[in-house]
Parts: sequence; structure tokens; C-alpha cells
Amino acid sequence: MTARALDPIFSPRSIAVVGASRRRDSIGFALLHNLLVNEFNGAIYPVNPHAESVHSLKCYPAMAAIPDPVDLAMILVPKHLVQGAVEECVAKGVKGLVVITAGFSETGEEGAARERKLRETVRAAGVRMIGPNCMGVINTSSDVSLNATFAPTPARPGAIGFVSQSGALGVAILNVAQDLGIGLTQFASMGNKADVSGNDLIEYWEDDPATRVIAMYLESFGNPRRFTEIAKRVTRKKPVLIVKSGRTAEGARAASSHTGAIAGTDVTVSAFLDQCGVLRANTIEELFDVARALVRCPLPAGDRVAIVTNAGGPAIMATDACVNLGLRMAELSEGTRAGLRAALPPEASVANPVDMIASATAQDYARTLAAVLDDPGADLAMVINVTALLSNPIDIIEAVGEVARDRAKPVLAVVMATDEFYEAVKTARDLPPVYRFPESAARAMFLLSRYAAWRRRPADAPIPRFETADDQVAAILDAAPDGYLDPGAVFRVLELYGIPVIRQRLAAGREEALAAAREIGFPVVLKAVAPGLVHKSDVGAVRIDLRSEAELARALAEMEGALARAGFAAEGYLVQEMARGGHEVIFGITTDPRFGPLLMFGLGGKYVEVFQDVRFAVPPLDALEAREVVRGIRGFKLLEGVRGEPGADLDLLAEILLRLSQLVQRHPGIRELDVNPFLAGPDRESARALDARLLHEKIVRTDSKGG
Repeated sequence: MTARALDPIFSPRSIAVVGASRRRDSIGFALLHNLLVNEFNGAIYPVNPHAESVHSLKCYPAMAAIPDPVDLAMILVPKHLVQGAVEECVAKGVKGLVVITAGFSETGEEGAARERKLRETVRAAGVRMIGPNCMGVINTSSDVSLNATFAPTPARPGAIGFVSQSGALGVAILNVAQDLGIGLTQFASMGNKADVSGNDLIEYWEDDPATRVIAMYLESFGNPRRFTEIAKRVTRKKPVLIVKSGRTAEGARAASSHTGAIAGTDVTVSAFLDQCGVLRANTIEELFDVARALVRCPLPAGDRVAIVTNAGGPAIMATDACVNLGLRMAELSEGTRAGLRAALPPEASVANPVDMIASATAQDYARTLAAVLDDPGADLAMVINVTALLSNPIDIIEAVGEVARDRAKPVLAVVMATDEFYEAVKTARDLPPVYRFPESAARAMFLLSRYAAWRRRPADAPIPRFETADDQVAAILDAAPDGYLDPGAVFRVLELYGIPVIRQRLAAGREEALAAAREIGFPVVLKAVAPGLVHKSDVGAVRIDLRSEAELARALAEMEGALARAGFAAEGYLVQEMARGGHEVIFGITTDPRFGPLLMFGLGGKYVEVFQDVRFAVPPLDALEAREVVRGIRGFKLLEGVRGEPGADLDLLAEILLRLSQLVQRHPGIRELDVNPFLAGPDRESARALDARLLHEKIVRTDSKGG
């Protein structure tokens, strides 16, 4: 798509409304009404063979009857007439289409067939189309003044480009934006995305100077890999903010591995978004909270927050919210605190949060905020005001705004005031973003800080490559039937990829197991190998710390009985050296049917699915991304070492992630891999994989002739 391919849709000089209607309760009436009352800066041509005029405009019986060129056609006719209407528009030379009409792929195969034909028609003609099954488009620029929707609420001018996959939710989005006083540059309801997609719109807004933030409501990704490629580039220039529905575990596929069981579709989406710098909001309200901060604030240099308040309770709530999100409380210098002591009443608190007490005036707010922002230990600030009887919150926020404009640090305000105050700030200019509650402001600050950290990261970091025995790995996978590899083969694959593994021997029965234990040396670990046996500890198929031949023989007999009771028949046993110390972690690979392979790292062991302290990433990874995954789990401090115990070799853990990233890219037949537990010691020599399982299927390759 060329950079301006969507101009006929968003900046048309003339519009035909195909299906314009005189009926006040119809979409054809509402859309034409919005074009007129919004004072579209171009010609409007209603098309309806059964009317001579609509809204006092001359009506044309067909597209061919319009005497002038038409840039954009809005299609609102019944579904069985849409194809013909589109063909008329193509013949007329129209370059942009918005198909409002529903009844296509969202209704089943018959509708999907209609949609495919529609897409083939417009693409063959080089025409761009939004829809079908959408609510229209908006461009608030005074040069265009386009409101080609049937929404009852107009959009006010602003700096946010918004795309909604849902038409109904698009109406709600415009309502919320109006209520919050938030302005848009352009708006599009994509509907079924038969032609124009969210990827197209991100690219269209990429270099638009008026659009400073790109916001999206999505229900699905049409081309996730293409989205990632575009978003990684665009987020280096401006923020992309998304609300993605479909977060529940019910949408995840069933999987037998720990990695697959934890990784649902939503986890996959979050991993993709994280790695391309896209910010994710949980709700539409949160999206607008964050968007306001992104539009009005500079990016912070770090994540250290200072709080300035006239009330202790909200400041405590704000502190809790910031810390729980991962922001740090700023340490104000002694010089800053001394200056505040001299300027504020003796009852004030000059630590962070700075509590000026309830009598604080607008001048107190300005002086205190200036001192806090000038402190090199603070990266961003939250200003809280609980309206007192003798103060005017508008005066306070205006004073705060003046200070914030003079400094390159973001300031967000929390004002607990009446609705009259919020009505007044809707139209006020040059004010910081204002929130009703500290938690909303804290979430916005967190994502603002997160986006700033993404922008500071080096772009296009190289992907590490390792010398690995890929021919031997391929031979192992090709020789095995589809399904789980036998344990010996799995450990061999790990060894060939430079991943340290425990010393072990595969034994066919009792005597071989005893011989293996003597070779390895007691104590040992015993694990059963049986078809279909995945989670060994669930059925008593693991025994540890066996210290003699007698203990091993007894464990073999007991294990055989336990397997029989669980419906398994042992094909053999793994005898492994007994490893001690270190930290149990898990490495994993799973495959999402749309997004492809996904990597996982976290605290491991048999409780991994209970605690779910894991992070996911999408290959390929660079070295920084791998380190961030390792450091991103909640229990990272355990890996650093606590209470005198040694920490793990963190560089090795990141390296293993990079090696697994290379493994799954070079061997796409790997569907799932669990390395759990991996014993992470203080150095490479003490680290090793204790257990692993690998699910694979052969990839059928065809030549160009389809053979």
C-alpha cells in the first residue's frame, strides 16, 4: 500500500451515499445527516433510485448518473445489492469505498462467499475498501470535516487516530471520547477487514504529523507477523495503544505440556505486543486514560515517581498503585527537602509523597511541584488535589500546568472535585491530563514510563547465532514418529544445541537400571518411561535420592505397580545422577496456530502451573529481550540469591532462551518443548536440565509444482 492510498477514504473531495434514505429511523438518513451537520468540505451525492431528493440534496438514481468525479462511496444498500453497487462504483472510477452493510463473513459461509467476491472486485480494480459490516469513518481536520458514520456523537478534533474492529463499540468509543473531552484526528470502524486492515491504518497514520497516538480496539489479528513488523517500526516514532478482547482461558487451545497449558491466546498476544513496543490497555476507559498522558506529556527519562498532594489518604493510595505496577518512588535530595521545609508549613511532610496539608494554595502547588521536578531523582510526578472549601481546583491545575510546561518531565493530575470541574477542564487548553482517582493516573504513568523505556532501547539489535549440530537434530526428528520423542532423544537434542543436561542412562529393565546406577554413582533419581506418560510425578513415576541398590530395586518394584494401577506399562527407566542445590526453572516452547512459536521462562518444578510465575516471548529474540524475559518474572530476586544462598548464572539462562529461539526457528516441526526442571546454578558447570519432553510433527514440504 502506498503512503496515501487511503486518502480517497479519509480526505475525499466528493462523496456518494449509495442507499441514502428519507426515513429518519434508517442508517441511510443518519449518515447523510452527519455529513451535512458536520459541514463536510466537499460535494455530496445521495444515490437512491426511489427518491428525487434527500436532505434537500438532489438524489441520483445510480452512480453513472452523477455528472462529476467521486472519490468516496458509502455503501448502505441491502446485502444482496452490495456487489452490484460496488461494481457501479468501480466503473465510475471511485477509489475509496466504505461498506456499512452487514450480512457477510460474520454470518456464515454464504456471507463469506459474498465477501470474497467483494474483495476480489475491489482489489482487481485497485480500489481500497473499509468494511463490510462497519459504521464508517471520521476525519476531524478542518480541511475535510468528514463524519461519514451513523454514530449519534460527533468527534472533536484532537491528536489520536482511533480504529475499532467493532461498529457498535465504535459508537461507545465516540461517546466516551466526547464525555472525557478527548479529541481524535481520524476514526475508522474496520468491520470485517475484507480489504483495509488495522495494519494498513497503522501505516497510514505512521507519518501523519497530526496523529500523535494510534489507538485500536481489536478482536482479532488478520496477519500477526505483519503487524509485528509494522508495529516495531511505527512505535519508534509514536505510541500504538491497543485494547484487545478475547482474553479468557476458554479461548486457549488444549495442551499437554506445562508451557502449552499456561500459554493461552491472550498470553501470546501480550508477548507479541510487548516485543514490538505496543502498549496494551485492559479497558476502553484505561486506553483513553493512557492516551491522554501520551498526547499531553513528554516521555520520562526513567520510572521514579514523585507525588505532590494536599491530602495523605489519596497519596497513600497513589503510592500503593505506583509500587504495585512496578514504578519506583523517587528519593528526593536533602537540598530539595530543605527547600520544601522552608516554604511549607511545619505540619507538612517533605518526604515523597510531599504532603502540603489541606491549606495548600495554587502558589504552594506551583512552588512545590517546581522543586520536585527540578530534583534529578524524580522522572515524573503525580499531583493530587482534594478540593478544600477555600480553594479553586481550576486555579490549582492551571498553576500546575504552567510549571509542567516549563520542564521536560511528565506531570499527571488527580483532582477529586465536582462534575462542574470536569466539565470545565474538557475544553481547557495546556493543562496536564486530569484523572478522578490515583489508580487511573498510576496506570497511565506506568505505561508512559514503559513506552519511554521502549523508545530508549536500541533499534534493530542483532539476533545472536550459535554453532549447532542442526543436521543431527533434523535426523533425530525425522527418524521419530510424530508425537513425543523418547527421553533419550530429547536430551540428545538439547545437548546438540549446547544446553547442559544431567548425566543419565536409559535402562530397559531392572538389571540395566542397577548397572546404570552403579556407573553413574549413588545417589540416583529413577523415572519411568511409558507411552502417553507426560506428567510423571502425577502417577508416582519419579523417585529421588535413591542411595543404594536395595533402595533402587524397591523403587523399581513400587513404580511398576503404581504405573499398572494408573493404566501405564513401563517401556524402560531413566536413571539419573542426583543433583542438589540451585534453583528450579522452566524453559518452554509452544506453538500458537496463528502466531507461531512462543518461548517461555519462569520458576519451574511441579508447581509451575500453580504459581505461573513465567514470562513469554516471541522468537527471534535479541540478547536484550532474552535478559528482559529472565528478569521479568516475579521471583527474579530468588534467582539473584537470597539469605546467603548463591544466585543463578543469569547470562546462561538468557543464552538458553536464545538457543531455544534458534532451535524452534530452524526446526519448525517442534510443537511443544518443556525443559522442567532446569537446575540453575551459579555457573555453567552446575547448571543442567533434569527433565524434558518434546512434541513434534513432521513438516510436509511441497515444491513449486505442488508435489
